[in-house]
Amino acid sequence: MTTFCIEVAGPFACFTRPEMKVERVSYDVMTPSAARSIFEAILWKPAIRWRVHRIEVLKPIRWINLRRNEVSAVVSTRNVQQAMTAGSGMLGIYIEDERQQRAGYFLRDVAYRVHAELAIAPDCREPLMKYTEMFSRRASKGQCVNQPYLGCREFAADVRLVTTDTPPATPISDTRELGWMLHDLDFTYPSDPQPRFFNASMVQGVVQVPPFEETRG
Repeated sequence: MTTFCIEVAGPFACFTRPEMKVERVSYDVMTPSAARSIFEAILWKPAIRWRVHRIEVLKPIRWINLRRNEVSAVVSTRNVQQAMTAGSGMLGIYIEDERQQRAGYFLRDVAYRVHAELAIAPDCREPLMKYTEMFSRRASKGQCVNQPYLGCREFAADVRLVTTDTPPATPISDTRELGWMLHDLDFTYPSDPQPRFFNASMVQGVVQVPPFEETRG
């Protein structure tokens, strides 16, 4: 396995607590699954796996209340299947008919340094070095498969690769219990992925992320 570090920042972030149902209320810090998605936005292949093990909070935790317009409906799977069978169909959603306002409790002015290990799948026959060089090249050039974001797609993230030449950054001097936090989804049940949680804490601005195998469903 090879370890990489990236720095991510943005004006807003929302790492939604699942227990809040339809209301968007963020965790205090970035979740491991959100961090993993940023690494995958830079490089994702079926043959590789990302394992986040450390999240450093670089800016004080600040909050903002916002009300946003959201669409309350999605295109139904049945309509998509019918359109694929017929070769055409109406798959649009009229925003004015489905618009609704929801309150949100978001983070503002965030910055993190995230450390993750890159490993290859057990059945992969290609060398790990191929993917480490590919990630380093893409990350150093700012290339992404899709736009990295901070929890919600509208909260775009600025991302840069941290190397030996990058100036050091000091985590905030804040220690607190974060409670049960979403680690990631367990995809061993493909038809119904199950969430896994861990009892998170931040010590002097650093969250240590346990291995996925040590989490609870």
